Amino acid sequence: MDTQALTAFLAVAESGSFSTAAERLFLTQPAVSKRIAQLEQQLGTRLFDRVGRRIRLTEAGEALLPRARQVLLDLEDMSRAISNLTGTVSGTLRIGTSHHIGLHRLPPVLRRFSREYPDVKLDIHFIDSEEAWEAVLHGDLEMGVVTLPPQPDPRLHSQAVWQDPLVFMAAPEHPLARLDRVTLETLTGYSAILPSPVTFTRRIVESLFEEQALTLNISMSTNYLETIHMMVSIGLGWSVLPETMLDDSVVRLNVDTALPVRRLGVVTHPGRSRSNAAGAFLDILNSGG
Repeated sequence: MDTQALTAFLAVAESGSFSTAAERLFLTQPAVSKRIAQLEQQLGTRLFDRVGRRIRLTEAGEALLPRARQVLLDLEDMSRAISNLTGTVSGTLRIGTSHHIGLHRLPPVLRRFSREYPDVKLDIHFIDSEEAWEAVLHGDLEMGVVTLPPQPDPRLHSQAVWQDPLVFMAAPEHPLARLDRVTLETLTGYSAILPSPVTFTRRIVESLFEEQALTLNISMSTNYLETIHMMVSIGLGWSVLPETMLDDSVVRLNVDTALPVRRLGVVTHPGRSRSNAAGAFLDILNSGG
């Protein structure tokens, strides 16, 4: 069975669009349609129902989806294992990382890696840590440099690289900034600006308040920590952000409850062969960049 056809099938199934799949694969839409038609001819069944502009998997398509993904992952894993035998550090390294880590932690690592291993093409996806986690789990990315979840997930191998203390903060003119002592209950009386509910950081904060049966007063949420920092700095609410984001525009609140330390690190799939490029990248990460 043609792997190019399977790749086209996955792209259409995941995007729900022939045109989007074509953009992802750097092909024309007719080329993608042709590959899908050839695959359907080989299997003797339709894989997609096309109703107007909507694309849906047929029952046969649903059955093929996990098998196609596994076939392509196994082929990629086999190719990587054989390539590793040469000892060369080359090829493409697909990494997922959050915007915050990409801005504040990775630049020296990426600089050194690109200088020492110029034959490696870095394919970096700036996405939420949770998205990167899922992409590594499903084999779309070889590695994620992410905020690690509060509770370990045995499906992936995780390694902490940085400790990232969290602090309560607000604008200097915020009423909370004038208090000598702030309790969690006091915080619930003011608007909070926090990361979205699906993030690991949000879970850390919510669990702290839930332990005391308190309800947060959340006025806004976004996944971009830099945006939260800006909104806090102009007095729109308080937040919990990494200590590294403290500057002249915000102040640390004197809250009587300590926050857990957020851990940032690397996640990889334990069932996949690690490329030489990934190994070299990890070495640089562990050496401090």
